[in-house]
Amino acid sequence: MTELILDVFRLNGRLLVAGDRLVAELGLTSARWQILGAIAYAEKPQSVAWHARTMGVHRQGIQRIVNELGKEGIVEFLPNPHHKRAHLVVLTSKGQKLFQAALKLQTPWVNELSNGLTPKEIAMTKDVIERLSSRIDEELKNAG
Repeated sequence: MTELILDVFRLNGRLLVAGDRLVAELGLTSARWQILGAIAYAEKPQSVAWHARTMGVHRQGIQRIVNELGKEGIVEFLPNPHHKRAHLVVLTSKGQKLFQAALKLQTPWVNELSNGLTPKEIAMTKDVIERLSSRIDEELKNAG
C-alpha cells in the first residue's frame, strides 16, 4: 500500500507538470484548470469552501485562485441564500470558453495517455482511488 501511495504522489506530480504544459498557451495552470473543472462540473453553483472540500485541499488556496479568476472575468460570485459571506462561484461566458478550450487540448492527450488500457482496468483503478479517498475522508472527519 505504501508503494501505491508513493506512486500516486509521483503520478500527481507528473499530472500537474503535464497539465501545466498542456494549458499554458491558454494562460492556465493545472491548479486554475482544476478549479475551473470543479466549478464547471458542479451540479449547481457552490461556494469556495465546498469546492475545496470536494477537491480535498485547503480553502485558502482555492480562494486565492478564485479571486484571481474573478479579477480576470473568468468566474463571478453570486449571492448565497444559505450564507451571507460565502458567495457561490460560477463560470462567466469567458470562463466557459476557456474551460472548453482546455478540454479541446485535453481530449487528444488523455486519449493517447489511455492507449492500451482497457475500460475495465480504468474502472477498477477509479474504484480503488474512490474507496481510498472515502476512507481518508472518513478518517479526517472522525479526527477533527
